[in-house]
Amino acid sequence: MIRSLYAGVSGMRNHQVRMDVIGNNIANVNAFGFKGARATFQDTLSQTLKGAGGGRNAIQVGTGMSLATVGINMEQGPLQMTGRNLDVAINGEGFFMVQASVDGAPSGTVYYTRDGNFYLNDQGYLVTADGYFVVSGDGEAIQVRLPDNPAITSLNIEQNGRVVVNGEERGNIRLATFSNPEGLERVGKNLFRATAASGEGGGVENPRTPGEEGVGTLEAGYLEMSNTDLSDEFTTMITTQRGYQANARIITVSDTLLEELINLKR
Repeated sequence: MIRSLYAGVSGMRNHQVRMDVIGNNIANVNAFGFKGARATFQDTLSQTLKGAGGGRNAIQVGTGMSLATVGINMEQGPLQMTGRNLDVAINGEGFFMVQASVDGAPSGTVYYTRDGNFYLNDQGYLVTADGYFVVSGDGEAIQVRLPDNPAITSLNIEQNGRVVVNGEERGNIRLATFSNPEGLERVGKNLFRATAASGEGGGVENPRTPGEEGVGTLEAGYLEMSNTDLSDEFTTMITTQRGYQANARIITVSDTLLEELINLKR
């Protein structure tokens, strides 16, 4: 009965984590480039009452469950047409590379994102909604509007990443790839950071040209939406709620059995 109490507690605790993951997925259902997550469970150590031997199977009793992973679903989300030249979606694999602004120039850690909702800052550089510079293939920021020639009569971001303004190339958007993209770490603002788990690949040290080497192409005038599937999330929410309720019931029934045991003394 004591084992069942703690098993029920472990089930409630970890089903709550799963519900937190589902809530975050649903909250970001309209976030550009958002990648949903999935919580998985595993059983914990089983207590062996009798070992196997003499043609007899082992007798073991489980002690509950634990959280195994909270993995990122890197499947591509649907593309939404916006018609805006600075909105860019990646059709296939890859991530945009961005850097924070330090004294008006890109510096520091390189972050990765699928959110192609870009703008121009006060100096004419291509930036994210939070002011992070979009880094080109040579690690430099892309200046779309030049100080001595601020007029823009035409702006085209081609599928291979070339940024063409008024018929002149102003830079190249390159993409990063990883052998294990699910190993990237979320840092907020639709950004990811490389980790030891993300593995080697075409990161900032080896950027890829869109459309080559299995990398996706760029689609100007489109944005990638969240890959959250509401039908799946609500189905998982129901099973998670029932799992939580069942584990709570285990605790109440175990408590009732303990109460009966105590009452034997009366």
